Amino acid sequence: MDTSRIITRTEEFVKEQLGKDTTGHDWWHSDRVRTTACAIAEMENADSFVCSLAALLHDVADEKLNESKEAGLEKVHTWLTTCLENQEQINHIMNIIETMSFSGGGGEPMATLEGQVVQDADRLDAIGAIGIARVFVFSGAKGRPIYDPQVAPRDESLKEEYRDYTKGTAVNHFYEKLLKLKYTMNTAYGRKIAEERHDFMLSFLDQFYKEWNQGTE
Repeated sequence: MDTSRIITRTEEFVKEQLGKDTTGHDWWHSDRVRTTACAIAEMENADSFVCSLAALLHDVADEKLNESKEAGLEKVHTWLTTCLENQEQINHIMNIIETMSFSGGGGEPMATLEGQVVQDADRLDAIGAIGIARVFVFSGAKGRPIYDPQVAPRDESLKEEYRDYTKGTAVNHFYEKLLKLKYTMNTAYGRKIAEERHDFMLSFLDQFYKEWNQGTE
């Protein structure tokens, strides 16, 4: 099995599927998640090939970008069967993608080390400087305002609320999801990276409120 060729083909497939996305779930997000997953895999002695494929393909299956969760997963499964002959690898990658979503804070724990690695990498891309950029891009695409002091953060433990993108604000999403992610890291290296990115978001919010309230203090 020529793993480098499989990775290259998968990169091309993901670019084709996500290249025009403008919600922060584009090719570059998948590429960053893959790079971070490989770095964590090296530190944690995980299978970097499985981590790479799962990281590259995870948003191709995302229900936000497909007619349904099932349709997205079927698209990824069909692709994997054209690349891999090892059914165990296919099942492993599909299991990672099926269970790695935040989904309002719920969901099953990752069953394998590779799953933990890819989930950490995906969540790390949702925090820090890039995470801040992505939440505002996503909110703009979905018509959510930057901030409204009259609108309180929602209970994101409820999946139906988490998936209702028409409600809430970009800033509230920090409290509904992003500031919780540091505490959900699976790996030691993931936790180390998350600490710095979490602190950066807190600093951003401090400055945001300072500027927002400038005329009222």
